[in-house]
Amino acid sequence: MGNSDQGAMLEHQDIRDEATAMKYLEAATTAEDRGDRLAVIDALEAAFAADPDNPDICFRLAYHLDLVGEEDEALHLYEQCTQRGSPHINALLNLAVMYEDRQQYAKAERCVKQVLTTNPNHPRACLYIKDIIASQDMVIDDELDAGLERQQVLLDTPVTDFDLSVRPRNALRKMNIRTLGDLLRVTEADLRSYKNVGDSNLEEIKSMLAQRGLKLGQALEEQQLAVKQQVYDQLRTEGGDDEQFNRSVAELQLSVRARKALALLNIQSIGDLCMRTEAELMGVKNFGMTSLVEIKQKLTEHGLALRQLED
Repeated sequence: MGNSDQGAMLEHQDIRDEATAMKYLEAATTAEDRGDRLAVIDALEAAFAADPDNPDICFRLAYHLDLVGEEDEALHLYEQCTQRGSPHINALLNLAVMYEDRQQYAKAERCVKQVLTTNPNHPRACLYIKDIIASQDMVIDDELDAGLERQQVLLDTPVTDFDLSVRPRNALRKMNIRTLGDLLRVTEADLRSYKNVGDSNLEEIKSMLAQRGLKLGQALEEQQLAVKQQVYDQLRTEGGDDEQFNRSVAELQLSVRARKALALLNIQSIGDLCMRTEAELMGVKNFGMTSLVEIKQKLTEHGLALRQLED
């Protein structure tokens, strides 16, 4: 046998010496009986060094290190235990607890689910999975609340805090647009209608918003989308469907006057029309009661109606 082969055998023997490991394991048990935890850890470390592939030694060492506060080392050993073919159930559960303490909820959930796969009624695992899911929900809720709070602070920021020149700043003040939130509730057409807002000032305002991922009329668009979703949901419960809502209003075969009124409101689909109230339609120039009755009748033929405001 060559020197390299002899060296490989000696190296393998050094890596795994089961007899020596058992001797130290017995010493650990004796120390455990007399309550000497440090002696237990010393013996288990020696046993682990002699036989690092023994899952029971690995688990017991991780457990006792965890008890004395050596969390990082215990975590590493628990992970090593669970990478075996048939991982120790308590190693999985203890590792899940450590992951949860570190807010690594996805890893914790995987460990517990691994236990439940083989033992669906394991009482400790059933309890832990509820706690982990609840903790994940709490983190999501906290992040959502923090995000909403940051957004509200931004919307409440005065427009004077942003980098605008004197003329557009004065124009916004005269239009009673005080905050960023106020600015997002007006459209480009609204600003153009004001005599002191020219093209250069308008572009300056739009550029300031674009740098923050925002645009004029954004709050109105979001509000309209929310209303649209609410109306669509209501119509679905009454038997409508998305295909019906997305059809063109041209399919209603309305009169020329009614079609022109809907064009002024940029109503292109039947769903868009169902979002509107009678008051919104009647507010359009040259839109009279005859056109309103016509539209309501056409919608009724399709099992639909205009949006009704809550009392």
